[in-house]
Amino acid sequence: MLLNCYQQEFIEAGCDEAGRGCLAGPVFAAAVILPADFIAGELNDSKKLNHKQRKELRVIIEREAIAWAVAEVDNIEIDQINILNASFLAMHRAIEKLKVQPQYLSIDGNRFKKYRDIPHTCVVKGDGKYLNIAAASILAKTHRDEFMERISDEYPYYQWHQNKGYPTTVHRTAALTHGLSPYHRKTFTVSAPQLALFSEIDG
Repeated sequence: MLLNCYQQEFIEAGCDEAGRGCLAGPVFAAAVILPADFIAGELNDSKKLNHKQRKELRVIIEREAIAWAVAEVDNIEIDQINILNASFLAMHRAIEKLKVQPQYLSIDGNRFKKYRDIPHTCVVKGDGKYLNIAAASILAKTHRDEFMERISDEYPYYQWHQNKGYPTTVHRTAALTHGLSPYHRKTFTVSAPQLALFSEIDG
């Protein structure tokens, strides 16, 4: 059973990102502050849920959270500052957009760049341990998926409506055949077979 948050002394926002291992599209991040009595039976790491479950939970989270926000860093910025810094920046932007200022941050993963003077804790696999991080993972994932589905109509041969920009065989083959779109991350190596692992790990 997931705990609500990492600590209970301060107002805490859980943060997570989605799309870090993709070849195309932005990296999205979300920050979520949940009420202490928040309950959502299926809420867990978004990667352990199916599309229907994520969409249903997103409605609950956005309706019942004390505050939530989603932000992105596009592929051009990713190429300029690298994907790790882009992930941090996306989370910073999401935190900045919160209507309630958090006093503490719980971050999914093992690294984070400090945001202002707010204390934080990095939690490895935190989206499977704390509800506020799990909620952030679902919002980041669903908002990013919707973005990739929209731009898929512009470049149908990459099949982003299915792979969401992750380096599947179909996506990599299309990129090698048709070249890169304006949404692709130019600093990512399309032909590297090991990138396919990301579609399983990060998707």
